[in-house]
Amino acid sequence: MDFMHDTLQNGITFRSLNVIDDYNREALCLAIDTSLPCKRVVRELEKLIAWRGSPTRIRIDNGPEFVAEALRSWAMDKKIDLKFIEKGKPQQNGYMERFNRSFREEVLDAYQFTRLAEAQLMATAWMWIYNNQRPHKSLGYKTPMSFLLQHQKIDWFPTIQKDRDCDWKMLVSSVTN
Repeated sequence: MDFMHDTLQNGITFRSLNVIDDYNREALCLAIDTSLPCKRVVRELEKLIAWRGSPTRIRIDNGPEFVAEALRSWAMDKKIDLKFIEKGKPQQNGYMERFNRSFREEVLDAYQFTRLAEAQLMATAWMWIYNNQRPHKSLGYKTPMSFLLQHQKIDWFPTIQKDRDCDWKMLVSSVTN
């Protein structure tokens, strides 16, 4: 997991907490807010665990939210190993860095948001397309969800649900054209 920063049209800065699964490159969380302190990170991780189960380990950098005592205690209680990358070595979290670059280029740099809700809606729509419709070279040109379904030998796995009232692909592609 990692953080990214951006700015709304009115100059207010916001952050995104990005969480992916290294196994199938699936985006699991793109939480956007003006502040994402350690306790909020823990709440987001609790939601992910309730939804998908507990991971064995989480790879992170040495940012203040990740080295905080609250996260360390939470991880110990959950028996989750926090794997810190070495300072100045982002390549040790290469999948996350690659994901962040795609999210930056295709969402954060492509749109100028006026409200946090707009940024969150676009991030969620993009995440659904990224997981369910976008093939990844590293997965043999399969989507993260089809790769997971193929290798987990199951016919269904929990993923974010597409909002029936919103054509996410049209939303994302209309602004990028």
